[in-house]
Amino acid sequence: MAGLYLMDEVQYDAAIEALRRTEYPSIQDSTYLDHAGTTLPSRSLMETFGRELTQTLYGNPHSASSPSQLSSCRIEDVRLALLSFLGADPRHFDLVFVANATAGIKLVTDGLRSMPHGYGFIHHEACHTSVIGAREEAAWTQCLSEAEVDSWTSTKGFTQSSAPRTSATLFAYSAQSHFDGRRYPLSWSDAMRKASVDTLYTLLDASSFCSSSSLDLSNSQLAPDFVVLSLYKILGFPDLGILLVRKPAENVFAHRKYFGGGTVDMVLCGKQQWHAPKTQALHERLEDGTLPFHNIIAAGIALEMHKTMFGTMGLISRHTSHLANHLRQGLAQLKHANGLPIAVQYGSDDGDDALGRGPIVTFNVRDSSRAWVSLSEFEKLANVRKIHVRTGGMCSPGGVASALGLEPWEMRRNFSAGFRCGAEDDIVAGKPTGAIRASFGAMSTLSDVTRFLDFLSEFFVEQNVALSTEEDVAVDDPVSKHALRVKAVTVFPIKSCGGYTIPPGVEWEVKPEGLAWDREWCLVHQGSGQALSQKRYPVMALLRPTIDFATGVLRISYCGTNSLTEATVSIPLEEDPRLFEASISDSTARVCGEPVSMMRYACGNINDFFSEVIGVPCVLARFPAGGRGMASRNSKAKLQTHQRKRAPRLPGAFPGVPSPPDSDSELYQPGRILLSNESPILMIYSSSVAELNRCIADTGADAVPESTFRANIVLESTESGTAPAAYAEDSWENIQIGSQRYRLLGACRRCQMVCVDQETGKKGQEPLSTLAKTRRYDGKVYFGAHMRHEPWTGAGGSRNSRPWIKVGDLVSIDSLAS
Repeated sequence: MAGLYLMDEVQYDAAIEALRRTEYPSIQDSTYLDHAGTTLPSRSLMETFGRELTQTLYGNPHSASSPSQLSSCRIEDVRLALLSFLGADPRHFDLVFVANATAGIKLVTDGLRSMPHGYGFIHHEACHTSVIGAREEAAWTQCLSEAEVDSWTSTKGFTQSSAPRTSATLFAYSAQSHFDGRRYPLSWSDAMRKASVDTLYTLLDASSFCSSSSLDLSNSQLAPDFVVLSLYKILGFPDLGILLVRKPAENVFAHRKYFGGGTVDMVLCGKQQWHAPKTQALHERLEDGTLPFHNIIAAGIALEMHKTMFGTMGLISRHTSHLANHLRQGLAQLKHANGLPIAVQYGSDDGDDALGRGPIVTFNVRDSSRAWVSLSEFEKLANVRKIHVRTGGMCSPGGVASALGLEPWEMRRNFSAGFRCGAEDDIVAGKPTGAIRASFGAMSTLSDVTRFLDFLSEFFVEQNVALSTEEDVAVDDPVSKHALRVKAVTVFPIKSCGGYTIPPGVEWEVKPEGLAWDREWCLVHQGSGQALSQKRYPVMALLRPTIDFATGVLRISYCGTNSLTEATVSIPLEEDPRLFEASISDSTARVCGEPVSMMRYACGNINDFFSEVIGVPCVLARFPAGGRGMASRNSKAKLQTHQRKRAPRLPGAFPGVPSPPDSDSELYQPGRILLSNESPILMIYSSSVAELNRCIADTGADAVPESTFRANIVLESTESGTAPAAYAEDSWENIQIGSQRYRLLGACRRCQMVCVDQETGKKGQEPLSTLAKTRRYDGKVYFGAHMRHEPWTGAGGSRNSRPWIKVGDLVSIDSLAS
């Protein structure tokens, strides 16, 4: 592919497709659209690097041995090659290796804050979070819009007269917005220096820009004083950053206090404390400690491979711009049946803008009634289709606030209301809190764009937009009182592991917090403290429980194919304090994002069993029945909008009507839960599963079993009487099972976990793919119903004694939601 730069767009695309088939045979079904965050490393690169390490001995460069001197030579060769790649003359620039771009920014601020009077900080509003963080070290700070930067550069002799006195000012901006790809003039650096009366330095964040475009620093007089970027975003490997320093700005580091190994010629300690920094080159004084010399050597190999495979950065830029424009045009053409576009795109559309835009397309999706689609729901469906994009704020707080029209008071209000980066509830007060970003790199192809547009058309373009009115309200068919019965009862003792199906004829206790023994345990990652889930570890479905009351143990069997020392482990049902860690204060874990205090098992055989099966270090933890503990948990389930107003609809389809304000009877009343996600009990209706499978069959896919939905209770119709239609559970308010009453709390929001086959532990696309087309409302997918037991006074005037449930119990519907 050395002649790739001579090809046209069609030939280039075909060549990259062929390269991907050769280099990445295992990801042919995936569409990777997050190249602003990384570039795919080639297999040939990794093989070449592996051969280099196995055939050549490299040593710590701080030595005179042959392997060490070889490392030193290779480091300097790579340093010069990277300077050449960026058009930076080594006479005018020095290149410092750092861990990442953020580390380069911190190195600059470390030097500035060590100056006698510190520094002031000015930054453009589209900066990355890592750049904005430099304001916390500054004596004063100011954020500028693009118009304000232009105003400052046109005002010769500007100064911060009202600001505290500082030794210097740092102006920082991004060559290309991480949020929407908008580009900003490289001439700002020189213009700001010339316009400032005080000493001013400029820092350019080129991380996003350099991933697909060439940065030319050949004119050192106009160049920024500092440039940071990440090599993995250009080359795919290694994970390494660089800081370029324009030599006239080297004195910024003259007052830097810290020194590390390899950066000094002499150090005295004891009675006298003195050191002599190295003086030959700036990078010798700033590269503290042992350099990551293997990574630097890898960078040199990657740079050569990059040139061989892709030719010039100019060709990559042209190719990626073509793909981005194709996606923008495709998004603009996607419309609902009522003519409304599905996508709102962000970024400049000014065709006269000489700077253009980077190959980044940022947008949000709306339904046919102009309601925003949740980012978390979008990403769940994209993951099912093996499409990888980035959603959220893209670490660009100024960019996202400007694009989405979020005022500071709104963002603080959202934070106070519980919104955090990565939260699932990402539509707050009718506004999105982030966006969807598709970005392109050298390995992107036109087929990626086509597949992504097909995905959007399949799941988000509404072809049949129904407009319902109050006069259209339908009346449900009458349902026989006992037309339903309990088909199955299942408990899941360990959260996200397999279920224990209660045998027919066995009565099972129902507690206020759910069925007895349901989700009383969970597995916690030893490092992060997060409760493990099948969404990340599907093998957990193969951990099958049995509750043996005769011996008083919960027995867990592994039903997979991996060979284990022990395939079964037994856990006592009793809460023997000798089994747990002594201090509960150190046993806080996170379940569904919230901190929960649990008792962690100290038994090595128990924890080793689960760690070996799942393949990560984890411990078993218990949340005692009744919700005892330092942080009790409450139910979060509530009636959804589609359940609050009844209107005509096709089976499984929710009406596109706005929700009325909550009435007093609809207000959320939390109840106690253990480790379940949202409610004490999850119920599904077998007729709804059958209707869903009919829709799945229409796509040519296989039906899914009821176990897919991990419900505690499955209801089915009896042989006699008129049974409710599929999805009728959406409208139920109260039901009676046997002699016990239950309150319906709202529909269950579904995620990609339903795509895990509970028998094999393998992930697929169904049923979430079909659910997203038939059971999505407000951008969220629902199936099944949350509920809780409701104690009530019977005919004799006494409150129910211990409530029970068993397979075969008759079910009646007490009331319908209205």
